[in-house]
Formats: sequence, structure tokens, C-alpha cells
Amino acid sequence: MNLWAIEALKLALIPFSILAATLVSRRFGHAIGGIVSGLPLIAGPIVAILLIDHDAQFVASIALATLIAIPAALAHITTFAWASRRFAWPICLLAAAASFFAFGSLITSTNVSASHSAGAGSSESVAMAIAILAPPLALAVMPRAAKLTGGVAVPNTELLFRMAFAVLLGALIIQGSNHLSPRASGLLLAWPITGSILPCFTLPLHGHQATVNLLRGFANGLFGFVTFFACLFWLLGVLDSKWLAFALAFFAAAIAAFCLHRTVR
Repeated sequence: MNLWAIEALKLALIPFSILAATLVSRRFGHAIGGIVSGLPLIAGPIVAILLIDHDAQFVASIALATLIAIPAALAHITTFAWASRRFAWPICLLAAAASFFAFGSLITSTNVSASHSAGAGSSESVAMAIAILAPPLALAVMPRAAKLTGGVAVPNTELLFRMAFAVLLGALIIQGSNHLSPRASGLLLAWPITGSILPCFTLPLHGHQATVNLLRGFANGLFGFVTFFACLFWLLGVLDSKWLAFALAFFAAAIAAFCLHRTVR
């Protein structure tokens, strides 16, 4: 499958991710909806498509590149959570974007320097360790909020607006990534789309505490996201079947996100 087909698939999966997270929020609340939005609902199917056309080594390199960008995504949601205490959603989103690109540029530059000075193996270990530690660290520094339980009322009209804005944002990101350097493109494609759209709707309608509940749930979900790519990177190197590696990595992601959520509770 060519690059354009993969990008089209990613664009199609974006509203599905928003829909899934919103429907779960309706039933179980902001925190669980955040967990779902942080899981690899978009990245997982795309990796499956890549496995059809590429060998295990190529997909493993994609997994490693994604892991490197994880701390930037967590910087984004942590900044949004703190800014939501005082500011409206446009200011929160701008502050989160600035944090994402500043932190992302720093972490990618550091990783490139480490790979040249210490070798590929050492660089991979450092990137994986940072990615694994990032979600618990983000949870530790995010603001606290009262736990909100129960479902959330999300009208169908709002759901359609969420999905429409997600598609628009996704299209802008994909188009922009086609005209930038590889490092900048990789960072841009790691932008947390659901972590941007959902809090922008949650803050004005449900307030700061609900937004923090959502974003803390998102951090829990990203722990599952990290687990997926870390396990995929490792399993692709030790298993003969790349599809077995994919299935085990996805299962591990779901278990990791659930366990972390229970531990935090």
C-alpha cells in the first residue's frame, strides 16, 4: 500500500477514534474516555497495514520513531491541563502546542546526538526508557482534580462537531508533514489529535476538573500506547511471525492501560 493510501486510512481512522472515546465517555465518564483516546486506535491499524507491505525491521524502525515522540505528546496534555485552570480552550491549546514543539524538538535533537555518539543500540534503549517513564511522570506533575464518575451527556450534534474538527486537524497535519524535513514530519505526525480535540470541547462545557480527569485518563491510555510500540519493537526482533508480534503487543497495551488506571485509582 502506498503512502497516500496509508495517509487516507489514518484520516479515516481519526473520527473513529473520537467517536469511540466519546461513546465510552457517555457511558463511563471522562477518565475512561481519556484512556480510550490514548490507546493506539489510530496507530494500531496503520501499523497492521505497514506490516502487509514491509518487513519487520522497517516497522520496528517506525515503532522506535514513535516512541521518541511520546514525551512531546505528554508535554502537550500536561500543559493543557495546567492552563485549563485559568484560561479558555484557545489559549490552552496554543500553550500546549508550544510545549509540544519545544519539547519535541529538544527530545528528537537529543536522540539524534545520542545515536551518533553512543551507537544505535544505546540510543534505542534510552529512547525506550524515556518513553516508558513519561506517562507516570506526566501523571505525577499534572494538576489534581476530584474524581468524576458516571456517564457524560454528549449531544449528537456535539459529537458530529468533534469528528468534523478532528478530520480537519488531521488533514492539516498530514498535509503539513509532506512539506517538512523527515524529523519535523515525524514530530508533526505524533501530534495528539484526540488529546487536542476532546479537551477543547470538555473545558467550556464541563469545566477544569472534568478536563483534568479526561487528560489524566489520556495519560493512562498513552501508557498503553507506549507499551504497544515498545513491545512491538522488541517482539519484531525476537519472533518469526510479525503478526503474532503485533497481536501480543496490542494485547499488552490494553492490559497495561487498565492496570495503570486501577493503580492510580
